[in-house]
Amino acid sequence: MLRVVPRALRLPRPWRLFRARGCASDGAAGSPEIQVRALAGPDQGISEILMNRPRARNALGNVLVSELLDALAWLREERQVRVLIFRSGVKGVFCAGADLKEREQMSEAEVGVFVKRLRGLMDEIASSAVMGLIETTRGLLPGAGGTQRLPRCLGVALAKELIFTGRRLSGEQAHSLGLVNHAVAQNEEGDAAYHRARDLAREILPQAPIAVRLGKVAIDRGIEVDIASGMAIEGICYAQNIPTRDRLEGMAAFREKRPPRFVGE
Repeated sequence: MLRVVPRALRLPRPWRLFRARGCASDGAAGSPEIQVRALAGPDQGISEILMNRPRARNALGNVLVSELLDALAWLREERQVRVLIFRSGVKGVFCAGADLKEREQMSEAEVGVFVKRLRGLMDEIASSAVMGLIETTRGLLPGAGGTQRLPRCLGVALAKELIFTGRRLSGEQAHSLGLVNHAVAQNEEGDAAYHRARDLAREILPQAPIAVRLGKVAIDRGIEVDIASGMAIEGICYAQNIPTRDRLEGMAAFREKRPPRFVGE
């Protein structure tokens, strides 16, 4: 069950801290592994989730997954959030994948529950950015949706090759295969990818929030079914967008040759 953080508990700090209860962690006692902040000024509407588990290279353990789910549950209720960026507080690392050291200590039943939660997390963020599915090199099967998402991205034959070999990919290789949208040269600070993501967020920010959200639903749900069913899902999403104030504002702005002022209604 997700714990939605009450509004009364919001902290007047640049970063909002999330602490998981009843979970083991290899970090400092009481130290949160997930922090959230909303950007201000021209970037208002963009929020960031910071993953900060340096000793485990941001590996997805019980604490980090629990705090991520809490953060996403809280952000889902925040209407002013239009774009969300995931970033790492560990230089040179984004996320090392599942925490295999922690999983080794779990019983079979605990592994099943954890993998189910991990799959739910991947569904929540709809992330298909995979730099390598190395589970088979550890005697495991990709369990967070990798065997289902990768074939949809790359096709069955190439997905099988990457999963069967456990091959690790560079950023350029992942980009050339279409696994990631952008590959950027690293800078001295180690945050070049973050800056590219922030630039992309700024491109998304001025667009109509409801249209963007419904477009995401149509793509994510439509790709899971046949083309006829996908077209039906698209039609349902389109119909939901018709009565919005933003659609009328977009049409008026086009007619009046001015930038639209979308409000998310």
